[in-house]
Amino acid sequence: MEDKILLKKYANRRLYDTGQSKYVTLNEVAAQIRNGRQVEVRDAKTKENVTAFILTQIVLEEAKRKNVLLPAPLLHTIIQYGDNALVEFFDKHLQQTINAYLAYKSSVDEQFKQWLGMGMDISRMTPDGVAQMNPLQSLFKRFAGGPEPDQDKSSK
Repeated sequence: MEDKILLKKYANRRLYDTGQSKYVTLNEVAAQIRNGRQVEVRDAKTKENVTAFILTQIVLEEAKRKNVLLPAPLLHTIIQYGDNALVEFFDKHLQQTINAYLAYKSSVDEQFKQWLGMGMDISRMTPDGVAQMNPLQSLFKRFAGGPEPDQDKSSK
């Protein structure tokens, strides 16, 4: 299976998949992207790359169905500063942040799968086992807004 799908965008807003020789909808394009495919969209007349525009349409359609995508204050900031302040952030930092989050989430999910696979029963853990969990407890408490585990002991 090829990694990149080449689409042509016609003036009537229709998208033509050159690989499958058929017209496709935005939902079909989104499904292909979710399956790991890359998309390149070219204007049929001018040959201009309009990929970002089409991908933005997909995101907006999904946001419309769910009635929210980004919080209103962030959207106000994007509109207010537009290209001036945000291009570098979106080009570099946002993608890196999302990739880091996804890698971290994947590693935590994998760790839990391993624990479940070993039949780990946290309620029966020894004090040494609980001590090994301390960094993880710290992480969860930090996200939940609670005190760090060491702070629990010192405040008693």
